[in-house]
Amino acid sequence: MNTIFSRSLARKQVMSSDGMLIGQIKNLLVDLDSGEVIDLIVKPDHTFDASGYRMDGEMMLVPFEAVKDARDYIVVDRYLSRK
Repeated sequence: MNTIFSRSLARKQVMSSDGMLIGQIKNLLVDLDSGEVIDLIVKPDHTFDASGYRMDGEMMLVPFEAVKDARDYIVVDRYLSRK
């Protein structure tokens, strides 16, 4: 994947690779030593069933390795996102 600036990810919608709306990015979890993004912190859409996913309160943690594309939407592999 190409280099992406974090400000370009602000408030983007997160979709699964099969077209399901997951939610909206609220923040990123970053390793301060390496600068690598570890997780996307996503507010799940009210229509998305977040059971089976890693949660932190009401926010869903999506591993950055699940990200497949980041253009108009952030596209993630829904199955790599599970616990």
